[in-house]
Amino acid sequence: MTMQKKAIQTNHILEGVRYEIRGELAHRAMELERQGYEIISLNIGNPGLFGYRTPETMRLAMIENLGQSEAYCHQKGIFPAREAVVMQQQDRGVFDVTAEDVFIGNGVSECIDFVLRALLNSGDELLVPSPDYPLWSAAVSLNHGQPVYYNCLPENEFQPDPGEIRSLITPRTRGIVLINPNNPTGAVYRRELLEEVVQIAEQHQLIIFADEIYDQMLYGEARHVPLATLVHDTLCATFNGLSKIYRACGYRVGWVAFSGDRENAGDYLHAVELLASLRLCANVPGQWAVQTALGGYQSVRALTEPGGRLYQSRQAVIEGVANSSYLELRPPDGAMYAFPSVNTDRIPGFSDQRFALELLEKKHVLIAPGSSFNVPYRNHFRITTLPDERKMGVVFERMEELLDSLAP
Repeated sequence: MTMQKKAIQTNHILEGVRYEIRGELAHRAMELERQGYEIISLNIGNPGLFGYRTPETMRLAMIENLGQSEAYCHQKGIFPAREAVVMQQQDRGVFDVTAEDVFIGNGVSECIDFVLRALLNSGDELLVPSPDYPLWSAAVSLNHGQPVYYNCLPENEFQPDPGEIRSLITPRTRGIVLINPNNPTGAVYRRELLEEVVQIAEQHQLIIFADEIYDQMLYGEARHVPLATLVHDTLCATFNGLSKIYRACGYRVGWVAFSGDRENAGDYLHAVELLASLRLCANVPGQWAVQTALGGYQSVRALTEPGGRLYQSRQAVIEGVANSSYLELRPPDGAMYAFPSVNTDRIPGFSDQRFALELLEKKHVLIAPGSSFNVPYRNHFRITTLPDERKMGVVFERMEELLDSLAP
């Protein structure tokens, strides 16, 4: 007698989780590469894939301390790394942080997960930007919460509207997420706007989650205002790490630093430490690079100034859009992404998903559709600005050829 086998059922909570940046399009790109095609992958901000090197001093710091990296460290991370984060915060005007307020994680991703797991009960709400980095939405859903989106509209230069944020607050709202500089749009938020959002959060006693992983990746006159410098009467959690500014994605070192009103957050912070303890500790070797990274020469500035590689690649994107008959762009002021749109008057019925698939299949360029970032419109897409300007020129030539074929 043959026993009928049952398909393994997945957790229903995954129905609300999306991460298309590494989804079906990325899988198809890998298939095409196995067939011998050269794919220009613009879907992920992964500096090492484009020839950016981690500063040598960071590599040496890690190598020299390998002998001290074989045992578990403290659940919050090694003291020199946490103290380096404290010193950086103090240098930026945040004076109420100690090493006890800093948790090192296996990338910012892990930190986001355990700070939300410690906070959210079923049905609790977190205000999240639209567009957002989809890990935030996924982490809220996976921890039984409900992401509630506030719009950062293209016509408002992708800046939040404090009035809308205020209108979305309910008794179930637990916090507000701000991603600044923003991924995917590259927007850098104005100080006056941040002050309004902080005032709203303090009035309603909401935790502010400040994702500032791109804080030093700025162009032109853009200036980043650390949210922790503005928050006093509620809790602020600031996220940062080595992946982007220091081009060390593979080290998997990120952190969260708590500031503001910690007096009324004792139980919550204890829960965060409990979760940090359950996973024992973060990757130890990479933590030895933190002190060197934060205290040394900030080489990212040479990349973002005129003549620097990131600056020139960004210029190539701006020029590529300007030369297009179909594309529009709010130039990014920060981060390593651009979020162009397609003029739907020129191409009625445009679909970001269909365009991304055809661009991959016909032109061998991989992008992330705008709808991957939890927006209601379907005419945007995200590209990373990491390739050099020559390759960026090739990308826009191929895009224009495909858009020509789609136009009526």
